[in-house]
Formats: sequence, structure tokens, C-alpha cells
Amino acid sequence: MDGRRGWGSGVVLAGAWMVLFFLVAPMFIVAPISLTPERYLSWPRGGVSFQYYVNLVTNPVWLKAIGQSLFVAVTSTVLAVLVGTLCAVGCWRVGSRRSELVRTLMLTPLIVPAIVHALGFYRVWIDLHLLDTFTGVILVHVVTSLPYVVITVSAALANFDHRLEQAARNLGASMAQTVRMVIVPSIIPGILAGAVFAFVHSWDEIVVLLFITSRRLYLLPRAMWDGINEAVDPTIAAVATVLVLVTLTVLLVQRWLARRAAARERRVRVARDALAAE
Repeated sequence: MDGRRGWGSGVVLAGAWMVLFFLVAPMFIVAPISLTPERYLSWPRGGVSFQYYVNLVTNPVWLKAIGQSLFVAVTSTVLAVLVGTLCAVGCWRVGSRRSELVRTLMLTPLIVPAIVHALGFYRVWIDLHLLDTFTGVILVHVVTSLPYVVITVSAALANFDHRLEQAARNLGASMAQTVRMVIVPSIIPGILAGAVFAFVHSWDEIVVLLFITSRRLYLLPRAMWDGINEAVDPTIAAVATVLVLVTLTVLLVQRWLARRAAARERRVRVARDALAAE
């Protein structure tokens, strides 16, 4: 029995490693291509060159795209985290069928195909004169990022100790003070995870951008799309490599902050249990 169980675990582990390799393999392909000395996408032969990384930080077109993408991603992430956290906390506090309906509606952006989103936003944005504007793009990214924040914050709230809220209310704290000083600090890991997902989603989204932006608002995904279709510029590989490194850095920082928050929560819990025992 133990041998059969060990064999099954080995198969599952091998399958997991195969899936992981399939997911990360493109990263190991893009990075060498970004070092090619050729003028087209190819493996570096006879040496490596950093000319396309230099082009990335000196070309005004790429710099403008990076700056605009960073502004949109940061702004939409802040708004999505604020609205999504309030929605998750509100649904958690109500705890009724209506709150479950609200959660379901908040998850619809994950269910509806991106092309449907693009067509819908394009038609509505025409009437609202929001095409090719920062406001229009930020609103789109906030709407499509909300599900990630709601999911992660709701998961964090599922482990929240209700006694902390009751203690705060008994000590005279208002509901707003309880949310700000008790609930939110306890669910910081979920909020940070939602922020990371929202930022990455906003940074990478391309389908809707193709419909609601043109040349005046030129974000990085649009610049990469045009580079592939018009010039096959190897700078695209350099951009992709930088994006992968930035994403990994953000994820590692999020995990480090989440572990610090979890460790602090454990220390508070141990101290509270010790006081209760006395």
C-alpha cells in the first residue's frame, strides 16, 4: 500500500513539474532572444548584444509607453483595491443571499470573454467620449481587476477572528474605526495579493486596449503588439524579459510582506492567548 501511494505521489509530482516547465519555458526562450545582435528575432549567434535594452531606455516611443502604462496600472490598482476591499468587507459583514449575489456579479469579468468586454466598452465609451483617454482605460482596468481583489480579500476574511471586531466595538470603536484599525490590518496579506494581481492584469491587458485606444494613448502592451505586427523589433523580447523580472520581483515582495504580516498576526494571537490564560 505504501509503495503504491509513493508511486502515485511521484506521478503527481512529475506532472506538476511538467506543467511548471511548460509555464516557464517561454521565459527561458525570450531572454536569450533579447540579447541577439541581429535586427530580427533570432537566437544570438557569434556573441550577445545589449543594444535592444539600450533602445528600450532611450527610445522616446518605448519610454512614453512605459510611463503611460505605469501610471494607468498604479492608478487602476489603487482604485480596484479600495473598491474591491470595501465590497468584500461589506459582503462579509452582511452575510446574506444578496451579498452572495453581489460576489457573483463581481466575478463576471472573469467569466465573460475579453473580446465581449472590448466590444461592450467600445460601444459605451463612444457615447461617453472616453475613447483614447486615461479615464476610459483606468475605468476598464478597475472593472476587470475587481474580481481578483474581491477573491483574495474574501479568502482573507474567511480566517478573520470575529472576536477582534466584537472587542473593538465593545471598547467604543465605530464601524469605520473597526474596519480601518482592526479588520484591514488583519487582512493585509489578502489585500496585497489582490493588488499584485490587479497590477499585473492592468500592466498586461491588450484586447480591450486595441478597441478603446489609438495613437494618442499608447500603452506598453499596444506598443508590443504594434512591434510584432509591423517591425518584429527584438526590443519586444527585451521588454518581455524586463516585464517578467518586474513581475517576479513584485510577487516576491508580496510574499515577503505577507509572511511578515502573518508572523505579526501569530505573535498578536499568542500574546492575546497568554493574557486570556492569566
